[in-house]
Amino acid sequence: MAYAIVGALAFGEAAVLLGFVLPGETAVIIGGVLASRGHVSLGVMLVVAVGAAVVGDTVGYQVGRVFGPRLLGSRLLRHRRRGVDAARRFLQRRGGWAVFLGRFTAFFRAMIPGLAGMSEMPYQRFLLANASGGVVWAAGYTLAGYFLGGAYQRVAKLSGRVSTGVVVVVVVALVGLRIRSGVRERRLEREPSQGP
Repeated sequence: MAYAIVGALAFGEAAVLLGFVLPGETAVIIGGVLASRGHVSLGVMLVVAVGAAVVGDTVGYQVGRVFGPRLLGSRLLRHRRRGVDAARRFLQRRGGWAVFLGRFTAFFRAMIPGLAGMSEMPYQRFLLANASGGVVWAAGYTLAGYFLGGAYQRVAKLSGRVSTGVVVVVVVALVGLRIRSGVRERRLEREPSQGP
């Protein structure tokens, strides 16, 4: 029963936009806690969490590809228009990295797979980023729950902050690199005009 519940919640986040209601990371952490107490096997829980995360995002990708425009017009997403637009811009700028990093923020975790399908990102590229993010995310939170045992409530609370912190650090680093390359380009444009 525990495997089925954790798998269903991790799967449903992107596949049926369940992430708007209940973040799958909470279920995955609790799965790790149950393993630490001997109620379930840690190895099986890891396989279930990773598999459900990757397959759920793949279904979300296919749903976006087939029903994307209709979904964007739905009442649920109309109220989240700003978030959807931010996720779309993030995906357009970062591609595969957006799929990987989106895994660590609840809203993006629910939206990015469908938006990737809508934008016709090649499936092989999506799958590579999705599988990488799914393995890191599911294994990381399951093991966090396992090693911290009864302190899972603190882990669940901190996970949102840590996920946001990771995304902020990566975005700041990318912006810094972009600014640096822009400065370098301007310098190179000026140098030829100075002549020998």
